[in-house]
Amino acid sequence: MTDAPLVLVANAGDGSISTFRIEEGTLERLAVTDGLSGCSTFAVDPDRDLVYAGVKGRSADEGAGILTLRLHRDTGQLEPLSRLDLPDGGMNYLALTREGTGLLGASYGGGYGISCAVDDGAVGEPVSRIAFPNLHAVLPSADGRFAYFVSLGADLVAQYSLADDLRLVPLTPETVAAPAGSGPRHLVLNDAQDAVYVLTEFSGEVLHFTRDTEAGTLALRDAATAFDTSKGLGHSRFGADPMKEHFIWGADIHFAGDGRRLWCTERTESTLGAVAVEADGSVSAPEHFITTEPQPRGFAVSPDGAYLIAAGERSTTVSLYAVDGDRLDLLQRAETGRGANWVRFV
Repeated sequence: MTDAPLVLVANAGDGSISTFRIEEGTLERLAVTDGLSGCSTFAVDPDRDLVYAGVKGRSADEGAGILTLRLHRDTGQLEPLSRLDLPDGGMNYLALTREGTGLLGASYGGGYGISCAVDDGAVGEPVSRIAFPNLHAVLPSADGRFAYFVSLGADLVAQYSLADDLRLVPLTPETVAAPAGSGPRHLVLNDAQDAVYVLTEFSGEVLHFTRDTEAGTLALRDAATAFDTSKGLGHSRFGADPMKEHFIWGADIHFAGDGRRLWCTERTESTLGAVAVEADGSVSAPEHFITTEPQPRGFAVSPDGAYLIAAGERSTTVSLYAVDGDRLDLLQRAETGRGANWVRFV
């Protein structure tokens, strides 16, 4: 048994999750848990060693759902415990709130978002549901009082308070607009909880929203490009083939350990870049970019900011980097599986 951190990687193409141990700058794959068809998102409760995974189902008789799995840290195996069926479509983003007693989900294909109570690892039927086209992500505030859903199809962020029973109660206004045609995709909140940053898929920008920590409401303040402008990428649009048309294809966003950089992926040119965050929360474009795993949909930064692990949808490996400011030093590439697209440190 070791205290070295674990890393989980979802491999949507294989319907599996790989478990790695990271120690002294090296990744060791401990286990691969199969039977997770189409898994492209999961949320981790490290205190209870529980993983909540969104799956698409393996047959017509078994549709989409959320699986609860127990993480065995010594072996890396994930043991299925329970399942919530989702007849209206699978989740593209899951996030825990209130110390693991609540679960939020966003469904891109289904165009709906949910909030659910969690009791001893079992996810209950949704207590609240919202609807916007192509919802792509959701995150709660750190205090569990608010939740923010990103709609790529409607170019907006929807904002809610969370009632005691986890019902989603619209704020006033219920939605905050993103630039038309930008395609907002993933979001993060800063440690101070007074700012939300959204990465757009079609325009490849980081949008900076200020946040009222008492009322929970957002206001768009500024933005910065997060893709390599020297590559001649065009502005994308809904329904386009970004690889074929050489369009911007923004994907994932995460803070570095110091909170002064936002790492972002762009899939057409397979790059990682660090958007700078100033003391006042404003953002500016990366000074340089790193070519990484092909079509990098998902990545994660270790809690201490020392490491970054990137996965590629057109790769069967993940890349482990040492983080040095806005630069990355490649330490290792490790086999994971097909269609790797979601990474989390545990």
